[in-house]
Amino acid sequence: MLELAGIIILGILAQWVAWKFKIPAILPLILIGLLVGPIAAEFLSEDGSKWIEPIWNGEKGLFPGEGLYYFVSLAISIVLFEGGLTLKRSEIKNVGPVITKLITLGSAITFFGAGLVAHFIFKLGWELSFLFAGLIIVTGPTVITPILRNIPLKKDISTVLKWEGILIDPIGALVAVLVFEFISVGGGGGFTKTALIEFGKILLFGTTFGFTFAHALAYAINKKLIPHYLLNVVSLSTVLLVFVESELFAHESGLLAVVVMGMVLGNGKLSNLKELLYFKESLSVLLISILFILLAANIDIEDLMLLYTWKTAALFAVVVFVIRPIAVFASTRNSKLKFNEKLFISWVGPRGIVAAGIASLFGSKLLKQGVEGAEYITPLVFMIVLGTVLLNATTARLFARLVGVFLKSSDAILFVGASDPARLIAEYLRDKGKRIILIDSNKTFVQQALDSDLEAIRADVYDDELTDNIELNDVGYLIAMTGSDAVNNHVLKNFSKDFGEHGAYKLASSVQLLESTDEDREWFFTPKDDYINLSEAYRENPNINEVKIENEEEYNNILELLSREEKSVPLFVEKGEGIYLISEFEKIGAGKEELMLSYLGKNIGETYKSNSKV
Repeated sequence: MLELAGIIILGILAQWVAWKFKIPAILPLILIGLLVGPIAAEFLSEDGSKWIEPIWNGEKGLFPGEGLYYFVSLAISIVLFEGGLTLKRSEIKNVGPVITKLITLGSAITFFGAGLVAHFIFKLGWELSFLFAGLIIVTGPTVITPILRNIPLKKDISTVLKWEGILIDPIGALVAVLVFEFISVGGGGGFTKTALIEFGKILLFGTTFGFTFAHALAYAINKKLIPHYLLNVVSLSTVLLVFVESELFAHESGLLAVVVMGMVLGNGKLSNLKELLYFKESLSVLLISILFILLAANIDIEDLMLLYTWKTAALFAVVVFVIRPIAVFASTRNSKLKFNEKLFISWVGPRGIVAAGIASLFGSKLLKQGVEGAEYITPLVFMIVLGTVLLNATTARLFARLVGVFLKSSDAILFVGASDPARLIAEYLRDKGKRIILIDSNKTFVQQALDSDLEAIRADVYDDELTDNIELNDVGYLIAMTGSDAVNNHVLKNFSKDFGEHGAYKLASSVQLLESTDEDREWFFTPKDDYINLSEAYRENPNINEVKIENEEEYNNILELLSREEKSVPLFVEKGEGIYLISEFEKIGAGKEELMLSYLGKNIGETYKSNSKV
């Protein structure tokens, strides 16, 4: 009981440490597992036993007999199902040629390159060498995101790394599963007719079960045949059913079936997909926390000693410093990425949870089958995972500075709220050369923004996932422009630190405009206008006008004139290459000569000229 409780407590503690210090969770999880497992047995325990003993002498420990094998199999099936849910056909079409090449050409280069290196350095058989290569293809988003979260990068770089991690996870898992299944059905003895037949059965039953049950579950959910409170647990039980049933018909086809099932559901018209994803994500966090402590603890000191050789360093160096750059540069040839950007993408390629988890599962299975050299699979993959995570977590920020991709100024602007006036203002700033991102929970607003060639994300500001979006790393200005004062206040309170490096502003409510002091107004998007005034100004005159200002007197007269106009809202002051909100401009105390003032509403150019002559 103490060991079971300890695994859960230590696992969640590791997840918290990872969140607190913004490092990949896999790092503290594996280190804790090694500490309570082989390290404790060798150096800390008086009787030479592990503090957490997953399996011992085959029949003792937390998971005696086949218990650990069954638990790992089921846990990996759930993790891979979640990975399949995130793989969308539309994303593959729209992410661009660079990412498409990375997950195809880049994966092929990694697969064949790492397979050759493993074969010639460690003298592994061809089948095991390519199994190792298939396992290290993946670069998971849960590993990359914490590393890049605090490195301000151009959007192109962040997008490539993010989507490569998301799309390649299930693809790499599929490659590893298929290679392993070929080894299993062939008994490690080569490409026999029987192996090919069994391999075909695995593909047939894996894809058939996954495809069929995915459509059945989607039909049941969309037709409300499952009550809402049972939705998540029924989905979970269906995943386990698919895995087990597929295994019964074709041994080793279960993992393929759950990945296919996740891909079909993720690309279907499932009304509760987001809710299902949240549940599976929470479950995956718990399972991963338990899984990796168990797997790391199950490694023996003898397994680690297998890596105590120059061959390990040579394999790591070739995989990380030769094969990864070749794959990236080949995939980004003739792209718009600069040389230093390609170099940075080549440097950041940490392997993740799927690689380590499946390696442990497959390694133990092949050892039971007596495959020669199988004892190398788990420790070698763990070495690549731990080494790449440590390397990138400690050096990515420094390397970004060295190669010149570290943005010195985060000047992108994040609009919370994508209403009609917000989109108009965003288009104006975009045409001035600014990077603008709009987020809104309203599907229609987001689609209208996308139709206007604006960057837009459908998101709920009450979700923590917004700060995990590495494509927002270059945001330095935050503007809350929703019609809800509660939402605007929440945005400034919770996201100013992450996205408001140079300024965080909001639309004030009517009450706040009346009761606020001049100091309070520094936080307002416009000093004297709320959401209603902004919307009415847009409805009457959906245009942004500009007027040149040559001295401070003209500046003050223009603002006074705009304040008398019921449906005109002053927005920005352009001075040199800088564009400032009115409140921001007043705060920095810049000189009020040779300016361009922009405003929403009726064109007052002629009115101002006539008044100035009086």
